[in-house]
Amino acid sequence: MTRLPEGPLVAFYGDDFTGSTDVMEVLTFAGLPTVLFLDIPTAEDLARFPGRRGIGVAGTARSRSPEWMRTHLAPALTSLDRLGAPVLQYKICSTFDSSPTIGSIGCALDIGLAATRREWCAMVVGAPALRRYQAFGNLFAAVDGVGYRLDRHPTMSRHPVTPMPEADLCLHLARQTEEQVRLIDLVALKQGRGAPALSAARDDGLRAVLFDVIDDETLAEAGRVIWQGRGGGVFAVASSGLEYALVAHWRAAGLLPRAPEVTDRGPVERLLVVSGSCSPGTARQIEWAGGNGFKLIRLDVLAAVDPAQARREIDRIVADSCAALAAGRDVVVFSAQGPQDPAVGALHDAAARSGQTSAELQRDIAEALGEVLAAVTQRTGISRLTVAGGDTSGAATGRLGIYALEAVMPLAPGGPLCLAHRRGLRPVEIALKGGQIGGVDFFGQVKRGSRVATSPAPGACLPQCGVMRC
Repeated sequence: MTRLPEGPLVAFYGDDFTGSTDVMEVLTFAGLPTVLFLDIPTAEDLARFPGRRGIGVAGTARSRSPEWMRTHLAPALTSLDRLGAPVLQYKICSTFDSSPTIGSIGCALDIGLAATRREWCAMVVGAPALRRYQAFGNLFAAVDGVGYRLDRHPTMSRHPVTPMPEADLCLHLARQTEEQVRLIDLVALKQGRGAPALSAARDDGLRAVLFDVIDDETLAEAGRVIWQGRGGGVFAVASSGLEYALVAHWRAAGLLPRAPEVTDRGPVERLLVVSGSCSPGTARQIEWAGGNGFKLIRLDVLAAVDPAQARREIDRIVADSCAALAAGRDVVVFSAQGPQDPAVGALHDAAARSGQTSAELQRDIAEALGEVLAAVTQRTGISRLTVAGGDTSGAATGRLGIYALEAVMPLAPGGPLCLAHRRGLRPVEIALKGGQIGGVDFFGQVKRGSRVATSPAPGACLPQCGVMRC
C-alpha cells in the first residue's frame, strides 16, 4: 500500500479529558485532522466534522470503578468500533497508574476485547516525547532530568488514589485482568524480530501484546509492527505513545508527508485559569502566575464540598474573579498548590469524617471549579481559558456546553490550545492540561498564544492529572 486508507484511521476513547486532547494533538499536528467529542457522537455531530482522520470521545474512566466501566465503557467502544477505523484505542495515561478498583486498565482491556470485533490488542505506553520509557516491560518516567522506575517515582509511587507499587506492567496488569499479556521487548524490536514475535504470540492464542519503547527507533518499529500486523482491525490499550509510534512509521514508510507549519494564535487581553491539580508542576506554574501579574484566588475546598457552604463559596469565587478580570487582571482560581498543600490533607480528613471517598469529594471540587469557569465566562465574555487537571477539565467542559474540541495550536506536549465548539454559543479557545504539562510560564504562554515557552519545563514527569490526584 502506497498510501493510508481513506476515512478515520484512529477512533479512541480517552480515560480522562486531558489525556484525550493528547491523542488529538499528536494526530492533528501530524497533518491528520482530528475531532474530540465530549460524548458519543450522533450522526449529525459527525456530519459537522467531515474528513476527520481521528475521532475521539473524552471520558472519565480513569477515576471510575470497574462496575461503572462495565456499564459505560462497552457502549462507547462499540459505537466507536462502528466507525471502521483500523485502530480502535482505549487511551490511557502514560504513567499507567491504575488499580483493581479505580481506573482498572485490565478491566478496560477485557471490556474492549469482548465488546469489539478486533482481533488482538496492542499496548504501547512509552512515549519519548513525554519522557516516558518502557524497557523490558518496566515503565520509567523522568523528573527534572532524572529517570525513575515508576514504583520509585517521587510522585506516581505515592499517588493518593492509584499509587504505582509495581513498574513491571505485565505484573501490574495481572492484578486487574486474567488476560495473559505477551511482551515484545526492545531487543526484539531493535533486531527486527518484532513482527515474528507478534505472530508467535497470536499463534499461541494470546490477544494482548505489550511493546517496549525507549527511543525513536523502537517507537517507529513498534508502530510498523502494529500497523502491518493490524489484520482486520486492532484494538489498543495505549497512551499517546501509540500515535507517536504510528506517525513515526507512516512517515518513515512515505505514507504521511510532513505536516504544514502551524501559526501562532496571538495574545488575548485577559486569561482565566482554573486548577484542580495538586501536582508539583502546576504548583510552580501557579507560583509563576502570582509573580507575573495574575490574581491568585484560592477555592476553600472544605467549603466547596460542604452542601451548606458550597453555594456561598462558589459565588464568592465568581465575584472575585469577575472583579479582577474587569480590572484588567488575569486570574488563576485553584484548589491546591502542590501535593504538600494543607488542602490535600484536609480533603482526605473530610472524606474520612463524612464516610465518602476522596474520589467523590474530588469530583465535588471539580464540579465547583467547572461552575466557576462557566459563570465567569458567561458574565465576562472572556474568549480564552485554561483548565489544569483531568477531572476538572471534564467538569469544566460540561458546564461550558462544549460538545467537541479541535486542536488549533501546540503549546507543550500533551496540552494544546483547542477550539471548543458549544451548542448555541460562540466557540471559545481552551487549553486543558494535565498536572505536570508545560513550562513554569505555561499560563503566560497560553495568554500569548505562542508555541514558544520562555521558561523550560519544570520537570519531565507529565502525568495527565485529575483533581487533587497527584
